[in-house]
Amino acid sequence: MAVREILKMGDPRLLRVARPVREFDTAQLHALVQDLFDTMRAAHGAGLAAPQIGVDLAVVIFGFTRNDRYPEAPPVPETVLINPHIEPLTDEEEEGWEGCLSVPGLRGVVPRFARIRYSGFDVQGRRIEREAEGFHARVVQHECDHLIGKLYPMRVRDFTRFGFTSVLFPGLDATTDD
Repeated sequence: MAVREILKMGDPRLLRVARPVREFDTAQLHALVQDLFDTMRAAHGAGLAAPQIGVDLAVVIFGFTRNDRYPEAPPVPETVLINPHIEPLTDEEEEGWEGCLSVPGLRGVVPRFARIRYSGFDVQGRRIEREAEGFHARVVQHECDHLIGKLYPMRVRDFTRFGFTSVLFPGLDATTDD
């Protein structure tokens, strides 16, 4: 369909709370999901939320076999998740490096729940429920934060572990972080 512009940190639209999707399996919803995948792939992302392209709906996509921005990350199943709900399965948190297509060129260490159960719906309105851990759980939590107007720097606790990707990870191709 189309590669859309990704909003950047500072744009007030990224701070809004997304509205739930009320109608499933519509041409508009299918087009939105296709635009999200096209945009995510063009930007080499691990996931993307509708608010990042200026659409105030509770829709996130994520998944990859291999990702150049996170070369050590294991594959994450390609998923469309609408009206998501996340439930931590433990209080245990894991810290990990995160970046964001809306915060280009920067990375930071962010604590996330180590194990979660997430649920929601696919584009046809069928219920999805999965458990995830590690990077998979991190990606889901990161993308769902966009639906409540939160960007990952808002979750950074130690700003000595936040900075430019080109400085922190000189071996990574910095152009994949823009």
